[in-house]
Amino acid sequence: MIDFKTSIHSEQLYLRPMQLRDYDEMLPLCSDTEMWYYFTTDLSDEKTLKAWIENAVDEIACQKSLAFTIVDRASGNIIGTTRLGNISDFHRRLEIGWTWIAKAYQGTGANGHVKEMLIDYLFRETEVLRIEFKTDVLNIPARKAMEKIGLVKEGLLRSHTVMAHGRRRDTLYYSILREEWMDRRS
Repeated sequence: MIDFKTSIHSEQLYLRPMQLRDYDEMLPLCSDTEMWYYFTTDLSDEKTLKAWIENAVDEIACQKSLAFTIVDRASGNIIGTTRLGNISDFHRRLEIGWTWIAKAYQGTGANGHVKEMLIDYLFRETEVLRIEFKTDVLNIPARKAMEKIGLVKEGLLRSHTVMAHGRRRDTLYYSILREEWMDRRS
């Protein structure tokens, strides 16, 4: 269903499979500990970031998930990451998540653009029928962004996930179906 060597392009951004060499450029982007409040892992720690990247690259190799490095085409700089995971070929569904955007690019629309690129690619170029997303109920910017691109809020899982600094989050689930996306695009 998914080609684990896929790269996706737009005029503004380039998504390519993550590589171990991305660590050096990602390290300074991850140094702000406040950036990880809504994330399950605090990537401001160098060893944690390195292990997170190594795990992502290993999961690409074993075709468990497809982590993308997000590159700004104008500058050639890495601006963040996102991932396709929880892939079920049988059920023709997967999750888009594990996304972070560098502080300098937050609020620029980059995250929404990445999500639209991925959704459009998945529904036009693969057999995926359902794409799932989840976020912290407290992450209002992420919720607004998901709703802005047409995702459907499905439900709340209480005390669902342990966050980077021990807080337990309530997780909101969202999804979009192929026919919903195609109807919006036509």
